[in-house]
Amino acid sequence: MDIEELKNKKPKRPVMFYYLIAFGILMLLNFLIVPWLTERSIKETTYSEFISQVDSGRVKQVEVQHQTYTIYYVVREGKKEQVCKTGIMDDPELLKRLDAKGVDYGAEIPKQQSPFLALLLTWILPIVIFIVIGNILSKKMAKSMGGGPGAMMFGKSNAKVYVKSATGIKFSDVAGEDEAKELLTEIVDYLHHPEMYRDIGAQMPKGALLVGPPGTGKTLLAKAVAGEANVPFFSISGSEFVEMFVGMGAAKVRDLFQQANEKAPCIVFIDEIDTIGKKRDGNIGGNDEREQTLNQLLTEMDGFDGSKGVVILAATNRPDSLDPALLRPGRFDRRIPVELPDLQGREEILKVHAKKIKIADNVDFNAIAKAASGASGAELANIVNEAALRAVRDGRRFANQADMEESIEVVIAGYQKKNRVLSEKEKLIVAYHEIGHALVAAKQSHSAPVHKITIIPRTSGALGYTMQVDEEEHFLMSREELENKIATFTGGRAAEELVFHSITTGASNDIEQATKLARGMITRFGMSDEFDMVAMETVSNQYLGGDASLACSFETQTLIDRKVVELVRKQHEKATQILQENVMKLHELAKYLYENETITGEEFMKILGE
Repeated sequence: MDIEELKNKKPKRPVMFYYLIAFGILMLLNFLIVPWLTERSIKETTYSEFISQVDSGRVKQVEVQHQTYTIYYVVREGKKEQVCKTGIMDDPELLKRLDAKGVDYGAEIPKQQSPFLALLLTWILPIVIFIVIGNILSKKMAKSMGGGPGAMMFGKSNAKVYVKSATGIKFSDVAGEDEAKELLTEIVDYLHHPEMYRDIGAQMPKGALLVGPPGTGKTLLAKAVAGEANVPFFSISGSEFVEMFVGMGAAKVRDLFQQANEKAPCIVFIDEIDTIGKKRDGNIGGNDEREQTLNQLLTEMDGFDGSKGVVILAATNRPDSLDPALLRPGRFDRRIPVELPDLQGREEILKVHAKKIKIADNVDFNAIAKAASGASGAELANIVNEAALRAVRDGRRFANQADMEESIEVVIAGYQKKNRVLSEKEKLIVAYHEIGHALVAAKQSHSAPVHKITIIPRTSGALGYTMQVDEEEHFLMSREELENKIATFTGGRAAEELVFHSITTGASNDIEQATKLARGMITRFGMSDEFDMVAMETVSNQYLGGDASLACSFETQTLIDRKVVELVRKQHEKATQILQENVMKLHELAKYLYENETITGEEFMKILGE
């Protein structure tokens, strides 16, 4: 029997039963056990025995209690003392006997004990002690079970609730994702005017899955939907369903949907749903907590009434790992791609974030967007913030164009390395290396123009870099463009070989990029005569780096490796030939870069004479 079954099983006795037991124990302590223990320590004697002990001089102290008709006295027995009691007799000579033997005596003064004090000492104080000890023990138990303050709240979803758009996020705060906003606007319209959809007989999608790379604004879009619809917004991460007890994840799913139904219309947002929504394996038997949670999620999505206005939104950057049962119509009906923004999207995102800082009026956002090609929304927000921080460091009240351009370099290559000082020889090698990249790129017809060249070391480990920026965005690359790109990668090493007749480790990243590109051309893009349009590689996790794995025989892999080497070598020879033909310009540009450490695209083309 698992925890969930135990939790759902009706208890045999109510909690009040245990409170009554504790109350009975308290009464027993106050009225029976404590007085009995007190009386056990007092010895009962006869009056004659008391008189004989007084006459013998062994009695130390006497107290007469007329209310209870009892005489209490203390008897010396060697070094020990014994408290005794006896009944009162009509003995007028008693006081004379006590005076004669020098015994201290007296009578109890009748006094009425405070009822409040008696209640405090006998009832309230013990109950408080019981409660304090119980809380301490329960906290220690919860801590030992690894759950913290809410460890014993089994089955609670702990979803964060933003009621009535407390976040204040609207669609105007989200830029660069027009297609996603358009698809989500329909959901907002349904939550505002559900009767329009009911009249025509249309059913609103129960769920929408936001798919895209990290940092593109999936979570932000979900909050914007809730903000526009002005309805309660339940937010929970997929990892929060993972528990150490079997059945707890399923209980949390039930609790989440129960809360959603109570507050309908509302939006439920599950972030990183791939944590619990992975494809089920073929193992039969066992008690997999993740599969139980997924099964419960599937059941709940089938069970709730979509007409009540409960919309399920989920986000993931691993859609290929989700269970097909989760993606079928009736559950997540709509798949909304949230891709990396294009040129116009990047410009709009920059403008949205630029509103939050003080910025110069002459900043060209289009140029910044071009230079930040491939950046996500989160990276663009970071670029704007870095520009503001740079302005503060320089003591200015607003950020300018130079701050924005420098912040792009910070995001791409890292901060300038202040304490790394290259030797004169290494600085010269790096200068020729970077000019080699730029010169090869400039002398090819299908290459992006050079934007900036620098030999200032960066915290990423780069000793220098060459930035190329396309004039306009394009999404298709020809075979010639890819080959030129490989040739540009090899240009740095070719310049080193041509000028210094030796090679260094500075081309390690270039080698990696060129090899990856060449392998992709052969195995995935079908740009080889030998393999034609046959895919030799499969790509997984396209939004998380796009790891590729070969799907061919060992003989074919050997042939692929040979073709990759052949392709890179051919482009390397091409880069070397370009540099040999322009060796004078190579020396002139390298000398200028060596002296100035940074060259802009305009300066580069001016010296080149083009």
